[in-house]
Amino acid sequence: MKWIYGKQDFKTLERGEENCYLLTNGLGGFSSMNMLGGVSRNDHAFFMACINPPNHRYNLIHRLREELELEGEKLHISSQEFQGKEAEKGYEYLSSFVYEDTPLWRFHVKGVEIVKEMAVEQDANRIALQYRIHNRSKRDGIFSVTPFFQFVPKTQDLDPLQEIHFCPKENKIEGSGMKLFFRTNGEILKISKERETLFYSYDVCDGRRACGHAKANHKISIMISAGSKATLEIVYEMEKSSKNANTIIQEAKAYRKVLEKCAGFASPIAQQLAKSANQFIAKRASTNGSTILAGFPFFEDWGRDTMIALPGICISTKQYEKAKEILRTFAAHEKDGLMPNLFPEGKQEPMYNTVDAALLFINGVYLYYNAAKDVAFVQEVYPVMKHIIENYRSGTHFGIHMDTDGLIQAGEGLAQVTWMDVRIGEILPTPRHGKPVEINAYWYNALKIMEILAELVDESKESYAKLAEMVKGNFQKQFWMEEKGCLKDLVSGTTSDIQIRCNQIWAVSMPFTMLVEEQEKKVVETVFEKLYTPYGLRTLEEDDREFHGIYEGPVEKRDMAYHQGTVWTFPLGAYYLAYLKVHHYSREAVEIVKEQLEVMESAMREGCIGQLPEIYDGKNPTSSKGCFAQAWSTGEILRVYEALENKKV
Repeated sequence: MKWIYGKQDFKTLERGEENCYLLTNGLGGFSSMNMLGGVSRNDHAFFMACINPPNHRYNLIHRLREELELEGEKLHISSQEFQGKEAEKGYEYLSSFVYEDTPLWRFHVKGVEIVKEMAVEQDANRIALQYRIHNRSKRDGIFSVTPFFQFVPKTQDLDPLQEIHFCPKENKIEGSGMKLFFRTNGEILKISKERETLFYSYDVCDGRRACGHAKANHKISIMISAGSKATLEIVYEMEKSSKNANTIIQEAKAYRKVLEKCAGFASPIAQQLAKSANQFIAKRASTNGSTILAGFPFFEDWGRDTMIALPGICISTKQYEKAKEILRTFAAHEKDGLMPNLFPEGKQEPMYNTVDAALLFINGVYLYYNAAKDVAFVQEVYPVMKHIIENYRSGTHFGIHMDTDGLIQAGEGLAQVTWMDVRIGEILPTPRHGKPVEINAYWYNALKIMEILAELVDESKESYAKLAEMVKGNFQKQFWMEEKGCLKDLVSGTTSDIQIRCNQIWAVSMPFTMLVEEQEKKVVETVFEKLYTPYGLRTLEEDDREFHGIYEGPVEKRDMAYHQGTVWTFPLGAYYLAYLKVHHYSREAVEIVKEQLEVMESAMREGCIGQLPEIYDGKNPTSSKGCFAQAWSTGEILRVYEALENKKV
């Protein structure tokens, strides 16, 4: 899709700061700024490099100051808010911002047209910038770009005493033990060291750090005589190369076109999401394989998030080798029946505090097998899946074990092991110790999958079939609430049990489920009535006394609302798959889902352009919040498009 924004979309500086772009390099590094080309949060950066993939990120170039001088008249085309001084208002000269496969800005400045385009290179800490300038005025001009550096780990601020050195003879900048090289066809000029204080308008709203600092030590300029054209190219890189900016930009466009073609979607929205999905796939140095980053700009690669996101991110987009590589990495790190929730950095041990990742690993293998028909891989990882089932039956860490009724119990003490895992000191805003509904849905699904896959390795399926039948019967008895026409969120003997939450939708949407059709229809309708919004499902119904309708303020306040009514986008995928399932993919059902999904285009225009976010307010979901690009949000909606176009779950 081609996203076009005109002057009405950035009629004020504040409006222009609402949306941002995202470019990623497959290593965990990225470039992300608002559509005016400025930074409005500390996580924004023109060039966020990743030293040790995927999480050792460093904000090298925070932002760019861009100026046009016409015979003594200096004009900013960059836009940026500052602490303590007047903002740059280059947006007043910005005619359009366009994002398709690269971000492109078009400025008109007193008879001078400037077209700015940029891209990052895949699998390299390298970024390219190109300005095509047509001076149609009667005045000679000089266009200059001044990069402002931080050379600090992501989220940290520049220390006032920190030195960033410019080495003009080698076209090199040094700081914090790192080297950044650059190439340009422009004139390089060393300038007096300049330090600025930036204001982060977005972060202020969420109680984060309000300002940050950056330093400049050089600028790059090009002359444009009256009536002439010129092109300024700049490449910044951590490893020297010879590629020019235009080559890098064209290769980036071609790369995304290949992704789109490979995925093979007919829907323009799905085509865009297929390209957006790839932005979450990154290399992980510690495992020598691929991984899925949970979300930008905040999150790392979490096991649970990976297992939820992988079917859409990799399988729906036909990136089968990536899917297999990721599944193989997790299989190698299975321990006591659990999958890592967080991979180690350095010599640290992985964290295994998740009850769902291992069960969803089995589901991921099954979905991969259905798509790729790779029997050999199933045979390779089958022992791991068998070990997961055995440990869940006998009991493993974090209170995870099978009760005498066949259902899975999980959680103990302060350990939050489902996806609703917020902890504030010793406060658990959403305590779910007991038998969570989605975990037992995953458990039954895993048993049925093992029943099928056992035949591929010449093992008996009887034990899985017998246990699955027991689980099915007891699940129906203990979770079904006839008076509410839906499922308990939890079986624990507490008041939390009967709260209406979105977790029950997975008891309908998984490949193998336990309810009769009429019950499944009631669940879908209850979820629609109580939890559905066009941008996601509420995590708790509005009528509940614990409902929080607004997600804002300091971190403690936000955490209290995080799973207590806040709208999450990713469960919407399960809702639509469940809706299609209970209506047998009828023509009417397919058309309803297609029509309701059309609003995703609007969601993708707001926040991070072309992406889907983590969350929205529960009361009135209008503006994206949390991570502006979330892997499982994108992946789960892609699964719906796959189902619509292929008419299969």
